Amino acid sequence: MPVYEYWCHNCKSKVEIYLTRFEETAPACPKCKSNSLQRKFSTFMVKKSYKEVYDNILSDAQLMRGMMNNDPKALAAWNSKMSGGEPVEPEFKESLERMEHGEMPSRMPPADL
Repeated sequence: MPVYEYWCHNCKSKVEIYLTRFEETAPACPKCKSNSLQRKFSTFMVKKSYKEVYDNILSDAQLMRGMMNNDPKALAAWNSKMSGGEPVEPEFKESLERMEHGEMPSRMPPADL
């Protein structure tokens, strides 16, 4: 679903609005509730398919060598490519940072059932 950028002439703010469908008329400003929004031209992102991501990883010989040798830096790079720039979940952040510095994170103890 697209996020559109608007300029509010009333409160002089740039606002981003998530719309589930295209609307002919601009929505009200979420900050001041004015109807004086003007849609701005903005950039957009197209995510790669998983196949394109895998092909990119498989074509990177250095990354593949590192992964085959369980190099923590290569595993961190793989994670970064697979996530497509999405933020890392907080519970994995420390482990990922350790791998980026060349340290394999310690294994977690098994969870009690």
